[in-house]
Amino acid sequence: MFIADIKELDIQDGEGARVSIYVSGCHFHCKGCHNPQAWNFNYGREFTDEDINHIVNLMDNDYISGLSILGGEPMELINQKGLVPLVNKVKEKFPNKNIWCYTGYDFEKDVLGNMVPKFEFTKDFLKKIDIVVDGQFVEDKKLVDLKFRGSYNQRKIDVQKTLETNSLVTMKFGDEVRYGGVA
Repeated sequence: MFIADIKELDIQDGEGARVSIYVSGCHFHCKGCHNPQAWNFNYGREFTDEDINHIVNLMDNDYISGLSILGGEPMELINQKGLVPLVNKVKEKFPNKNIWCYTGYDFEKDVLGNMVPKFEFTKDFLKKIDIVVDGQFVEDKKLVDLKFRGSYNQRKIDVQKTLETNSLVTMKFGDEVRYGGVA
């Protein structure tokens, strides 16, 4: 797995101050993507154990609320496999800090319906993820000041409650009234 970037302090990709990792590789190629260079699976550099330790060290501050995983596409199979050791170590060391994951895949259809039944590493990955923001970026549904997403078609999903109840549990971002949703 390759990574495009690690941000030491990020306040736009999840609640609170966060550490963010941008993985490389995405087949969606959404029009208007903010990170098209990361479509290439070999962009950036190889993700290493040193990167995992660096991220964990960055998170070892009281002001850091959690980790955000973006891309590229974190739910590409090669990226899931590469991220399992990271999320395991983060949750082991910081069980009260949350992990957000951004994906263009549809969580119900693609992740739960297709990946979970086929791949043990998908199950292992999801066991450590608190929030998934799913859905491809849609340029026609972009509002520049949306909370924690690029377009208003994207959903905020409580992964652990979804896995526990075996039923999709969505959450509000808090700005839904701006585009016709209910706040």
